[in-house]
Amino acid sequence: MIRLVAMDVDGTLTDGCFYMNGETEFKRFNVRDGYGIVEMRKKGIEVAFISGRYSAATDARAQDLGVARVSNGTEDKLRDLRQIAEELNLSRDEVAFIGDDIPDVPCLQWAGLGMAVSDAPREVGAAADIVLSARGGEGAVREAAEYIIRLNEAPGE
Repeated sequence: MIRLVAMDVDGTLTDGCFYMNGETEFKRFNVRDGYGIVEMRKKGIEVAFISGRYSAATDARAQDLGVARVSNGTEDKLRDLRQIAEELNLSRDEVAFIGDDIPDVPCLQWAGLGMAVSDAPREVGAAADIVLSARGGEGAVREAAEYIIRLNEAPGE
C-alpha cells in the first residue's frame, strides 16, 4: 500500500516553464493535478513536494492544496525523501515518487513505486517503474493519483 506520494515540482506538477519579469516569477499549475492531490489526501495518503529549485509559487501551491511537507530548493532530493519517509515511519515500499528529469532518478529508483511523466528524458523513464501517459503539468499527477488510489483499493491490499 502506498502511504506517501512525493513529487518533483518543475516539469512534474508544472509544465517545466515559468515566467519572470525580473521581479516576479509565475508558474502554471493544472487544476486537475490539484484535484488528484486533494483526493489522495482524502484517502489518507500523505503528499510531499520535493523541488531542487526554490520558488515562492511552490510554497503557495502547497498551502493551497494542504500539502504540509515541502522541501523547496533542496540540493539532495533523495536525502529529503528518505527523511520524510523516516519521519512517517514508512518503508520504501510504501512510498511513490513522481519525477521528470535526471535529478529525480535516485528518488525514482529508491521509492517502491517510481513514476515518470511522459515527456521525461529516456533515461528517466527507464529508471521508473511506470511511465505515465500524460506530460508534466498536463495531468500526469492526476493520472498517478488515480492509479495509486486504485492500487490501494485493490482487493488484497
